[in-house]
Amino acid sequence: MTETATRRGFTQDAFDAFLSARDEPQWVTEARRQAWQRFLELPLPDASHEEWRRTDLRLFSFDRFAPPGDSRGAGTSLREPLLTSGVNLAARSVTRDSADAGTEADAELADKRVLFGSLEFYLADPRHAERIRPYLFTRAFDPSYDKFAALHAAWWSGGTVLFVPEGVRIEKPLHMLSSLTDGGVDFGHTLVVLEAGAEATLLAETASGDGAGLHCGGIELLVGPGARLRYVNLQNWGHAVWHFAHQKAVVERGAGLQWTIGALGSRLAKVNQHVELVGPQADVQVNGVMFTEGKQHLAYHTLQHHQAGACHSDLLYKGALQDRSRLVWRGMIRVDPGAQKTNAYQRDDNLILSDGARADSIPGLEIQADDVVCTHGATAGRVDDEQVFYAQCRGLSRNEAVRMIVSGFFQKVFDRITIESVREALAGAIGRRIREYE
Repeated sequence: MTETATRRGFTQDAFDAFLSARDEPQWVTEARRQAWQRFLELPLPDASHEEWRRTDLRLFSFDRFAPPGDSRGAGTSLREPLLTSGVNLAARSVTRDSADAGTEADAELADKRVLFGSLEFYLADPRHAERIRPYLFTRAFDPSYDKFAALHAAWWSGGTVLFVPEGVRIEKPLHMLSSLTDGGVDFGHTLVVLEAGAEATLLAETASGDGAGLHCGGIELLVGPGARLRYVNLQNWGHAVWHFAHQKAVVERGAGLQWTIGALGSRLAKVNQHVELVGPQADVQVNGVMFTEGKQHLAYHTLQHHQAGACHSDLLYKGALQDRSRLVWRGMIRVDPGAQKTNAYQRDDNLILSDGARADSIPGLEIQADDVVCTHGATAGRVDDEQVFYAQCRGLSRNEAVRMIVSGFFQKVFDRITIESVREALAGAIGRRIREYE
């Protein structure tokens, strides 16, 4: 598979040219070379891997896409950002086809020594590079995890960094948009570092046209002692984009993370979303809203890894499916031997809107401590015809009734989201996708 996968765009010559065109420290270049070698060695995942047993890659080929820098996307019919309507932002950053497309930020961020914007820009400056070096690809990303992780670590481009120094609190949200033109690729890497006692809200979303595309991304969230991060990640690619991502948060002593994901787009998505609670009293809430249609296939694998005692994690995913789409969720709560007094919860609920849709939910527990409270659950069901009939008796059409029921199904997740623009954007996007229910 290695020769076939790299014959066209992802070749050794292309990789060498990619490195020579970049202005970055030697330690970054060396890490890229190691990841590239690992990519060449690793096979493409298939059904023999447990994580991929329900996700079929036989129609995917690296040959169809040029690597970052060589991508020649076409067209500009991108979706408009959904999360920022009426929001007063502290800063915004945009990438297109894995390249920096500009950053705007309030002057006070620089005064507070906050870094926000192009990761490549900051790495080109030795002063900033040394601040970033202890965090980039060190604690929250494993280039050897699989072939896609290795490919991303070797070719990442169009990266974005948010670095908030100790004790700094950013009152207004920051926004980042990753966009793809038709035929383009996105290998963006997101690095978020909050030092001790810092606080920030970051809204991140994707947008593309209707043409084919490839996203192979990575997210690192490093939340220092006593810090607070609200992170929203809306995946809204067009329905011809292949989406592969490794996303991980490391949360330290007394820190808090609210991580909200929205999964609406892509042709096929395979995402690993992991959180590590590494210090006592760390607190993590993960909210997931997913809606699929057509022949979409979205697979999300989550891990709540409790490495320290007296921590709390709470994950709630809700998905609705119509047409012949499929959702796969595989969740795991892992508690290490020393992580006593752990309190962890995970739940995945799915609402089936058509006979051809399918949802697979696989919760799991790996408990190696004896003084813990860990629970999980998963459900799947269809819209209740009695509820639809009841609503129709009060003057609603069948489709209006279904929209109301679907909205109510997601309400528990919406209630957990503290950012009004995010709640409204997700509810509106889902409502627009619901077609006539039969």
